[in-house]
Amino acid sequence: MSAPDFKAIEEKWQRRWAEARIFEANPDPSKPKFFATFPYPYMSGPLHVGHGYTSVRVDVVARYKRMKGFNVLFPWAWHWTGETVAGASERIKRGDKKFIEALRVIDGVPEEELEKFVEPAYMAKYYTDYNREAVKRLGLSIDWRREFHTTSLHPWFSRFVEWQYLKLREKGYVVKGTHPVVWCPRCQSPVGDADRLEGSGVYPEEYVLVKFALDDAYLPAATFRPETIFGATNLWLNPEAEYVEAEVNGEKWIVSQEAAEKLKLQLRKVRILRVFRGCELVGRRCREPIHGRMLPILPGWFVKPESASGVVYSVPAHAPYDWIALKDLQENPKLLEEFGISPEEVKAVEPISIISVEGLGEYPALEISESLGVRDQHDPKAEEATKLVYKREFHKGVMKENCGAYAGLPVAEAKQRITEDFKARGLFDSMYDLPERVVCRCTTLCTVKILQDQWFLNYSNPEWKQRVKEALSMMEVYPREARAWFEAVVDWLRDWACTRKTGLGTPLPWSPDWIVETLSDSTVYMAFYTINRLIREEAIPAEKLTPELFDYVFYGLGDLERLAGELGLNAELIKALREEFLYWYPVDLRNSGKDLIQNHLTFFIFHHVALFPREHWPRAVAVNGFMRVEGEEMHKSKGNFIPLRKAVEEHGADVTRAVVLLAAEGLDDPDWRAESLREVKANLSSLQRFILEAWRAEGKDEAEEVEAWLLSMLGGRAEKVAEALEVLKTRTALENALYEVWKDFRWYLRRTKPHPPTVRRAIKIWIRLLAPFIPHLCEELWEKIGGEGFVSLAPWPSREEAPQNLEAEELEEALKLLLEDTKHILKVTGIKPSKICYYTASPWKWEVYLEALKRGRAQVKQLIGEALSKPEARRLGKQIARMVEEASRLENSARERRLEIGMVDEASFLRRVKGFLEGELKAEVYVFREDEDGIYDPKGKASMAEPYRPAIYVE
Repeated sequence: MSAPDFKAIEEKWQRRWAEARIFEANPDPSKPKFFATFPYPYMSGPLHVGHGYTSVRVDVVARYKRMKGFNVLFPWAWHWTGETVAGASERIKRGDKKFIEALRVIDGVPEEELEKFVEPAYMAKYYTDYNREAVKRLGLSIDWRREFHTTSLHPWFSRFVEWQYLKLREKGYVVKGTHPVVWCPRCQSPVGDADRLEGSGVYPEEYVLVKFALDDAYLPAATFRPETIFGATNLWLNPEAEYVEAEVNGEKWIVSQEAAEKLKLQLRKVRILRVFRGCELVGRRCREPIHGRMLPILPGWFVKPESASGVVYSVPAHAPYDWIALKDLQENPKLLEEFGISPEEVKAVEPISIISVEGLGEYPALEISESLGVRDQHDPKAEEATKLVYKREFHKGVMKENCGAYAGLPVAEAKQRITEDFKARGLFDSMYDLPERVVCRCTTLCTVKILQDQWFLNYSNPEWKQRVKEALSMMEVYPREARAWFEAVVDWLRDWACTRKTGLGTPLPWSPDWIVETLSDSTVYMAFYTINRLIREEAIPAEKLTPELFDYVFYGLGDLERLAGELGLNAELIKALREEFLYWYPVDLRNSGKDLIQNHLTFFIFHHVALFPREHWPRAVAVNGFMRVEGEEMHKSKGNFIPLRKAVEEHGADVTRAVVLLAAEGLDDPDWRAESLREVKANLSSLQRFILEAWRAEGKDEAEEVEAWLLSMLGGRAEKVAEALEVLKTRTALENALYEVWKDFRWYLRRTKPHPPTVRRAIKIWIRLLAPFIPHLCEELWEKIGGEGFVSLAPWPSREEAPQNLEAEELEEALKLLLEDTKHILKVTGIKPSKICYYTASPWKWEVYLEALKRGRAQVKQLIGEALSKPEARRLGKQIARMVEEASRLENSARERRLEIGMVDEASFLRRVKGFLEGELKAEVYVFREDEDGIYDPKGKASMAEPYRPAIYVE
């Protein structure tokens, strides 16, 4: 049989699905509903196999639920908002050669199209059309009637976003405020996570500035650990960096040139008086603000002028980098010569211990640096040492006696009090900066700006947070360990700038010079899916989608007849819009990458609890890992970017689906590997051949125990697949549906001649189990075996089709183990057997065994004592004790199964499978009951028999 033509099969079934419109879902009160969504992707480039992984997970669950009898809605849309598309278009306008080459080579954009990409909307439409084809070819079961894209270029959706923001403002969740934001100087806008080329998840951090006096000026040293000021020994300046003397709000400050520019964006009046290099001040002494100690200013080439103020104070007892830098100067006095600093002065600088930590010595920075073997400032382990010291001191440290009024306080408390007290006395100040590099989509390096009178989503509102926590407690979160991550984000989330000046999007309704930013118009659009079908089919003009209409559709507010008259719309149509929303809502499942927990997925919950009643809050959210390629992070710059459409064109949809699904589960990152592709492609080819050959195979006329075993195992596999899919364990589900069932079939065909009615019944079950994962091949197989209709709409296998037979399962498993044990004996001994004898356990052993199962671990000793009181058991003391111990240690489910079965006639079973054993072992097989008279047992092996573990004798 030739290998299947996957491409032809996939095109055939995608065409038939579309013609039959089987994935179009309308309200049906006779069925339970299931509404699943995937975050609409940005249209600045091709979807990649990571998008494929996440969306296929949703599709698998959607297909499974459809087969379980649910009315399933899985819609799709496209995100054009923000700087993602506009920034990409801008790079083309500016002639970014590297970027343009990536579009040519990786994305495969024709030259004539590239020229038109200078228009963001054209670029977005190009990629929307390109990616729609990719999604369709992947075989996702989408209701395309509900499709839309964002921004004012789709006025229907923009009207929905306008309603959303009017409501949020009305409810007090959108407020004007003054907050630090990540800022793009070029776009003159706040830059959210999705509008960044680099630095997703990076937010402004507040540095405390400790003011060291030098003549008539201050050197404000930036720190996250102001409580360590009591241990300061010196100041660090980068001798090669440019510094400025500047008037900052009336005070003279010395900071890096970069810091002066940052301060201008943070509501400071900054006037630069002069510019100089840091070496000018190295070697001088400054006054620390607490006790007035004079401290040397030493050269620190590690000091980054672009980080905070560009001034750092040194606490070598508690900061590994400071200790290592100080040690470098002390051991290399030549470094000091050009600054005129005497080596003795530097050698005189000694660490000052100010924090005690149980389990650590006087100088934690020295101790941990040495224990980790940190070599120098450039050793990556220096960063590890820094984090370790900070963590232990912050959580377990106590301020020492030399810390004045703060002595005896836990570090966490002292930090807050010291900051408040010394700010009040004018000794400390603060500024914001980004702890890591952030680059806008327009390629500009971002900074921090304190925005005044800017519109923010008030995520810091404690009442709003509490409602989100309530919603989370009612939701399912998959995998379970992601719940803590959501809870942490809810706690630390701060007010969020929800508008920007540039890019595509919906104008803020009350201030149209601002555009709703990309992570703020993507939070409740699932509600728009529910009504967009009717909006499109009935050609409702965008201008008729008024706030009053949305109030009626989503809240039931207003008079229907009056509203219909005012809008010139049919009252039944408006009523149908509301009924459609009420039928589909809430969202039953939303699945995305784990990176979106820190923003989009949490915002999704915030907005739902703000805008909708409790019964319309989301029911479940799932997250998964990031796609890697051959173990490496996937990125265009690395040349390992795998566009989804190309993957499907090259390997086929079912192969692509199976590879990504088998690659990972939970929060683990999947890996796209050439080896996996080859293996899965070969397996799916073999699968088709195996199923069709098994379907056509002839064999025996009567069913036996092994047929009962096969059906029982299939029924169990179906339950395991269903259990896994209910909690989004898609890899576990596919492994069971594909490989475990295949293993069962192989054992069955090894064990016996096929019984065609049973085999065909089992194959019908197997194809349905596989249908959510590899739907195209399953449709083809379903058709070839004469299945009715589409397998995508066939009912999920039930237990009635594959009845459970626990005894058949246990006996067959015992047979496998017996065969394995026998072959092991033959291998170890090197015997070529002529005769193999099996001895099954006596009834009294079964009684002891079942009692051990019944009582469990708690009564092991008592039961062993009772068992050994039997005359026949005394000479087998150790064996019986071990048997009881092992029985009592079985998992609860296994114990319950065997208790339900009770005593089994293993001898009769083994006699029935004698022919199979002889064929496998190439020897005569004899089966005896241990307590039978006159049995052949020359070596006394029979007494070693135990339930489910016959004794073996080979000669």
